[in-house]
Amino acid sequence: MHDSGAEAIYQSWVGIGANAIEAIAVALIVGYILIASVSWLLRALWQRGFTPENYRSFRSTLGRVMLLGLEILIAADVVRTVALERTLMSFEALGLLVVIRTFLSWSIVLEIEGRWPWEPRPTDVRKARE
Repeated sequence: MHDSGAEAIYQSWVGIGANAIEAIAVALIVGYILIASVSWLLRALWQRGFTPENYRSFRSTLGRVMLLGLEILIAADVVRTVALERTLMSFEALGLLVVIRTFLSWSIVLEIEGRWPWEPRPTDVRKARE
């Protein structure tokens, strides 16, 4: 028999933990977007123009921040689902979220690096040939 008081405390703490993980993800995304934007603007002012290279660097930074945020948000969803909501419907919802976020991650990697995540990086290909 489970003690309902202990179970309630457990659920409360796991919920707080999952919320904290989500808050960390949001804080990282917002913080790095602000930092990258200010850095991009300062670099443009310093060089007196918006160059394509600065823009590519800015987009790359934003993409990497989004990837990190997505990974952390998936971790929060896993914690919440596995520890709190152990129903078939919640696992199906988690699976759908993971598929959607994985697709978004792949799309971001393709956009930033011009390759799929499972393809080797161009520098990796050169190292493999040596």
